[in-house]
Amino acid sequence: MGRWKDKYVIGLTGNIATGKSLVRRMLEHLGAYTIDADGLAHQAMAPGAPAYKPVVLTFGQWILDADKRIDRGRLGAVVFSHPEALKRLEALTHPIIIRAIDTLIARSKQKIVVVEAIKLLETPLADRLDAVWVVDADENTQLERLAKRGLDREAALKRVRSQNPQAEKLARADVIIYNEGTPDETWAQVRAAWKQVQTVMQQGDVEELVRRVDVAPGQHQPAAGQRAITSIDILRGMPQNAEQIASVLKLRTGRDLSREDVIMLLGQRSYMMAVADGRPLGLVGFVVENLVMRADELFVLKGAPVRPTISALLDAVEQASKALQSEIGYIFLPENTARDMVESVVQQGYQQMKIEEIRVPAWREAARESQPAGTVIFAKKLRAERVLKPL
Repeated sequence: MGRWKDKYVIGLTGNIATGKSLVRRMLEHLGAYTIDADGLAHQAMAPGAPAYKPVVLTFGQWILDADKRIDRGRLGAVVFSHPEALKRLEALTHPIIIRAIDTLIARSKQKIVVVEAIKLLETPLADRLDAVWVVDADENTQLERLAKRGLDREAALKRVRSQNPQAEKLARADVIIYNEGTPDETWAQVRAAWKQVQTVMQQGDVEELVRRVDVAPGQHQPAAGQRAITSIDILRGMPQNAEQIASVLKLRTGRDLSREDVIMLLGQRSYMMAVADGRPLGLVGFVVENLVMRADELFVLKGAPVRPTISALLDAVEQASKALQSEIGYIFLPENTARDMVESVVQQGYQQMKIEEIRVPAWREAARESQPAGTVIFAKKLRAERVLKPL
């Protein structure tokens, strides 16, 4: 073991647009506790967070937008064009991020931890890791992916070539994940490398069945010819049930998704699926990033009991989110959501809020960035203690 007692810590790195976040999310599904260090840096610079004042004092008020938040586009235009400016920014933020990572790893209940960062090997964290995993993709693939994010070729090339050469990272890798093929091919590489870590740590696989809950008599009025539902199983979204998730999404949205489409989705978010007697009842899609849980897909299929299904799904999401040390949870419901759905969410302890009513700046910014158009925010505090406390 390395720096952290009884923990196996994997440093996950690779240059921009190689697919680090995809691999991190896959490892999260397999049972690792994962940390997005670059995302923590963003949160550390939110108004009121520890790095906010030092960064503004160093680079000036002009980097702030109308709401006094640091405009990452303005700041990025400076630091990606001037290496000395980037070094100054990192000198301000890296110590704060490393302290936060220390805290998160120490209080993690999971024994295997993954820390993702582009500049991981250039920080003091590099000497504390048990293994370095590098995600690799060629430059043309990186540029294609950055183009899909809205960057023109010149800006994308500047981002790619402003970083230390990928070859330097590959030279220090204990594991290399080649993310050039299909999601299934990437998943197979991640799964094989994960198995080796499990052997070292004597860890078993996470269970697909997250929980089973009883449905009280009278909570489900079955249609003619159907049996009353007496219990609900909550299944974790995994590649092995990708086809079933695809069928549920099609029932709800009409989208025709393949198994590979769903595996790609699992590289971006998590799913919990409610099932009774092999029949799907509902689904929730959510993301846990930077200590904030955000659910923007929550639905119950026709004929399923609404309140027990919502309760079982949200209990499972909160359990998973707390394991990832989330401080707050958001559920985004369409403005025309049925009353019984809204009441079921409120019954779980979520409060309807407007963005300006969210008091913690980092939480408010997370809601602002991720709220889909035409939705209402429901919020619930999941943890009393914060990691990136204000100065």
